[in-house]
Amino acid sequence: MDDVLHERVREIIESVPAGTVATYGDIAALAGAPSPRMVGAILAEDGHDLPWHRILRANGTPAPHLVHDQLERLRAEGVLADGQRVDLRKYRWKPDGEEDTGPPGLF
Repeated sequence: MDDVLHERVREIIESVPAGTVATYGDIAALAGAPSPRMVGAILAEDGHDLPWHRILRANGTPAPHLVHDQLERLRAEGVLADGQRVDLRKYRWKPDGEEDTGPPGLF
């Protein structure tokens, strides 16, 4: 992996605001990384100083070995889980300029 991609992934994760979450796939897509697994590898090796707890699996759940600590940190930021799953429709981060993909409103 090149250093530019590595730093880009770190910058994007760092920009996920408190009270929101993103998936490994979201971060990979924004960074131009070849796979969400690469994002996970970067977090595992070099993510101790990042808001790693805001990054979830595609189904809205933390990795099993992180579940307790991750959900506790998210709860402290106002992100509530239903069991061990975070509602991505409610809490997913939308980077600036990204349009809402929800159903159209009445007005």
